Amino acid sequence: MLHIAELPDVRAARNPTGPCIGDDHEQLGNLEFLERVRNAAAALRAHGIGAGDVVAVVLPNRLELVVIMFAAWRLGAAVTPVNPGLTDAEARHQIEDSAAKVVITDDRARAVGTLDVAAVVDASLAAEGAEGAEGTVVDAGDLASDALALIIYTSGTTGRPKGVMLDLANVAAMCRMIIDGLGLDETDHSLLVLPLFHVNGIVVSVLSPLLAGGRATVAGRFRASTFFAAVERARPTYFSAVPAVYAMLVSLPDEVRPDTSSLRRVICGAAPMPAELITRFENRYAVPVVEGYGLSEGTCASTLNPPAGPRKPGTVGLPLPGQTVAVMDGEGNVLDDGSAGEVVVRGPNVMRGYLGLPDETARTVVDGWLHTGDVGRFDADGYLVLVDRIKDMIIRGGENIYPKEIENVLHTHPAVLEAAVVGAPDPVLGEVPVAHVVPLPGAVVTAGELVEHCRGSLARIKVPVTVLVTESMPRNPVGKIDKRRLRSIVVNS
Repeated sequence: MLHIAELPDVRAARNPTGPCIGDDHEQLGNLEFLERVRNAAAALRAHGIGAGDVVAVVLPNRLELVVIMFAAWRLGAAVTPVNPGLTDAEARHQIEDSAAKVVITDDRARAVGTLDVAAVVDASLAAEGAEGAEGTVVDAGDLASDALALIIYTSGTTGRPKGVMLDLANVAAMCRMIIDGLGLDETDHSLLVLPLFHVNGIVVSVLSPLLAGGRATVAGRFRASTFFAAVERARPTYFSAVPAVYAMLVSLPDEVRPDTSSLRRVICGAAPMPAELITRFENRYAVPVVEGYGLSEGTCASTLNPPAGPRKPGTVGLPLPGQTVAVMDGEGNVLDDGSAGEVVVRGPNVMRGYLGLPDETARTVVDGWLHTGDVGRFDADGYLVLVDRIKDMIIRGGENIYPKEIENVLHTHPAVLEAAVVGAPDPVLGEVPVAHVVPLPGAVVTAGELVEHCRGSLARIKVPVTVLVTESMPRNPVGKIDKRRLRSIVVNS
């Protein structure tokens, strides 16, 4: 079985001049990519990096980040990708918590002790003694499949970011599941939209297409106004994004009619995508949306709507082969009657644990089951329907209210682009639901209209006591709506 660290060697041996990876500045063939990886590995080794070490990379989306990742794996080291938009204090927490031995960046203003990316990936600056391009393929016997590969930090929306430890076996298993689930092959070409400090961007948009024999293009910072020009230029067969990206693309002026004929499908993850938004995107751009579900602790994805169908908007699809996805009650009993409970996942993709947090790990992975913190149920066809996050549940006068149910109703209003519901403190009832709504461009809707719309479909206790119409939602670095900030807005308003 191919060890993931061997991938650059194997691709170069099979097709030296074939396309491999590119970004906004250059394109590398397979042999060129291998040479970059070898140079970077030699440079890292010259700076003392070896098996068991951690390399922190503070870079925007660019192909050098992928080169460094493979170079570190070649040495038996792990990588923790750091969001370059973090403050110095936030970045320092991740770098120190991960015990990174070196920090690679292109920002000279970062703290002393960092290593300029050019010193690692530029062939003219690489350390002497780099292996020649004709050198032997990496000996898989020297590479442990359980070696730590990635330390991905959670977004921190529920507290201090935690380091999710993923080993090479986790990553390899997840890539195989993605390749099989999406039907990827050597003709596939992904356009990376999501940030490379997020596991979805790494696994779905880079590693999986490369392992399938295809290619990847790393896009720079996402801008809705220029995105389709990048699609027309690169001619990818798919991209993976979050609902916010699709909402922005749907909101483009009507005269924007791009050539999307190269796209076989597009993928949505990280947060549930409203069925209405899926329909709007598919009707406008004539590209099917394949929605999935997963989390960093599960190395990315656990369910997927099958690309060949049937796809069921409003669900996040079927469990990926190789994983077991179930629903449990509060006592740990598996529910198989279609009722709602906590979504749990078991399989070779489940993380090794949270770095330095054994108690947190023990609470999250119990008897091999990863407890996701999401509430869901399976429909009659075995498709997973997400009800909401457990922590987002609103308790109004002793009654449990799931915000997603209210959000789903708001999304059915023709003027609504995005909706998010949070609980607001109430001196009598404990909590009451408050909705934040972003209208479609050019649409005019009042809070009163939206409240009346909810009354037509929801029980009285679920109707929002307040609807705040706004131009945009606060988001975390991955693009998910930041409900913690919405709650503070409600409290402070």
